[in-house]
Amino acid sequence: MGHNPTVELRTQRLLLRAFRAGDHDAVHAFASDPEIVRWMDWGPNTPEETSIFLGLALLSETERPRRAYRFAVVRAADDALIGSAELHIESPENKRATMGYLIAGPAQGHGYATEAGQALISLAFDELGLHRVTATCDPSNAGSAAVLRKIGMTQEGHLHDHFLIRGSWRDRLLFAVLNTQARVS
Repeated sequence: MGHNPTVELRTQRLLLRAFRAGDHDAVHAFASDPEIVRWMDWGPNTPEETSIFLGLALLSETERPRRAYRFAVVRAADDALIGSAELHIESPENKRATMGYLIAGPAQGHGYATEAGQALISLAFDELGLHRVTATCDPSNAGSAAVLRKIGMTQEGHLHDHFLIRGSWRDRLLFAVLNTQARVS
């Protein structure tokens, strides 16, 4: 994958595709919802903030070498944009990335985050040859912690006062998975 083309990932029920300019309304519907973004270190978004996010997502498609893979999570059955997922290569030399995901309220509880997370790990290990992928979640976000465990991640730590979110310090649980098939080159 040397030239890092536009990437699409398919799972049993999802398509993870590049964001498009026309995705604004669907993205803004969940990015502006205080209940959906309560665990995030951003949001709830204004329409302008959602536009900025989409602009950055579109820009990351052209970055060379590519460091960020930002995906619209689309339910294949009805082509509905139900969330976002991201893999960010934070250290190419150490073959290390972080990942995250967000699923809109009505689509939560159906295993979509698990499918999207598995697709990100597969991209990281099978396509990009990375060695380590980390993710964090709020200690109170039991659903996300369960997803991270389901996709093979192990909790490695508890990060205290890791984010200042809407005026309050928030902890994060740190999860990671290693590519045990990776070869040092």
